[in-house]
Amino acid sequence: MRAFARYIEKANELAAAEQQAVLTPIGERIRDHIGVDPQTVPVVTEDFPDHRLVDADIALDELSGGVPDALVGIAGDDSRFHSSVSELIANPHSRWAPGPVSYATRATSADTSRRVVSFGLRLLRFDGAPVAVVQRSAKPEYGRAQASLEILSPDQEASSAFLLRLRALMIERSVLRGQVLSFVQSEYGSDAGATFLRRPDVDADAVVLPDGVLDEVVDHVVGIGEQREALLAAGQHLKRGVLLYGPPGTGKTLTIRHLLARTPGVTAILLTGSSISAIGAAAEIARTFQPSIVVLEDIDLVAMERHSSPQPLLFEVLDALDGLDGDADVAFVMTTNRVSVLERALADRPGRVDLAVEIPLPDLPERVRLFRRYASALPFSEDALAEAAERAEGTTGSFAKELMRRSVLGAALRRADPHDVDLRAALDSLLTERSALTRKLLGTRNPADPDEEGDDGFEDEDEVTYSGSYVALGPIRSGPGWSVGTAMQHVDAPDADDATEDDGH
Repeated sequence: MRAFARYIEKANELAAAEQQAVLTPIGERIRDHIGVDPQTVPVVTEDFPDHRLVDADIALDELSGGVPDALVGIAGDDSRFHSSVSELIANPHSRWAPGPVSYATRATSADTSRRVVSFGLRLLRFDGAPVAVVQRSAKPEYGRAQASLEILSPDQEASSAFLLRLRALMIERSVLRGQVLSFVQSEYGSDAGATFLRRPDVDADAVVLPDGVLDEVVDHVVGIGEQREALLAAGQHLKRGVLLYGPPGTGKTLTIRHLLARTPGVTAILLTGSSISAIGAAAEIARTFQPSIVVLEDIDLVAMERHSSPQPLLFEVLDALDGLDGDADVAFVMTTNRVSVLERALADRPGRVDLAVEIPLPDLPERVRLFRRYASALPFSEDALAEAAERAEGTTGSFAKELMRRSVLGAALRRADPHDVDLRAALDSLLTERSALTRKLLGTRNPADPDEEGDDGFEDEDEVTYSGSYVALGPIRSGPGWSVGTAMQHVDAPDADDATEDDGH
């Protein structure tokens, strides 16, 4: 039995050695190109987000120099997408063979796209040395979260130089540079990927703010970039953080859109809501494709939200600012409706935000301008617009826009052209008590309304303590975008009637 066991062991060794020596047709193709057994060559793997696959495809096309037959498809079942290079080269169970190249379509801007190789073999020469590259797109449905390039060459120095040149070309020829980008989550739960947005077209006249406010923001965000040479020569840093704060509907987003319109050719990344969790990827794009702007809208909604990181997202944003060199031409622009939520964290880390600008509710001169703007194509008199603006204290541009629509609707319902009487009637309707909630939803803070201070649903202190049968062991927070994360402990109270309510918070 011992002799038989030794015989079986030896037979298995011989079979394994024989199988190992047999290359697949793809392995033979690689061997013919690089001139040595590919099983003896180290594989260098370069992983990157799938939104960089277009950049890699463009760079590899340039490095191939238009050589015919430089691109080879790999035929087989769907397991080829997650098979290792060693399996593609030599596999006793699957005979990977040349076949059709697998392609995919990827966006190159908001309006254009490119066909890229999603799985294929490129046979190139670099500095006289043969190089084989297996190019793969991300396949989250197969567990492959990132795109990758697997590089084989018998000349390791040439392989390293090839990779350096490839990385440089991916930056030089990148389709991301100068674009407006956002991030979306994959349906398979993988890392967020960049998507393209059209650059807004908002001129300065469309942004109705108090005198000097828009100029101050533009000078800081745009002017620093325009004067980078002078600033660097004087030893000044370029990276900057801007916070726009104020009630909803006062023009913070419109100001952002104007900044993007003022900066054609500047890479912009827009993050809002849950996409702010992609701040790391956004900061990397901003750092790579300067000059750039990173916009984080309504950051208060996620300022204390916790996800995979033990730190709140706001701290990750501040860390991203810290990770930039002083000469990085990158502007972080944040907006918030509740500056008190951010104030302590920002004050504890001074210098991350170097300009805070209040975007207030429009005063009478700004309301007149807003009403004129939204009534530009309507035949309302100047006196009627001025009267309406004076009566609509505490309202925003959203209110003015809706007022004009209701005025036109009222005229249409009475089968007539819009007139001053329609404007007054629409305003009367919007200022009634039954329209109080509508006014709030349109951003108004009319002193005649209840809760005129604009209560945001948060307590002033970090800790809210309930007397009676339960006590809070940690901070209590509730509201849009917040998680209730308070531990409660039951205690015996002398009299349950002593318990107090705290407005439901």
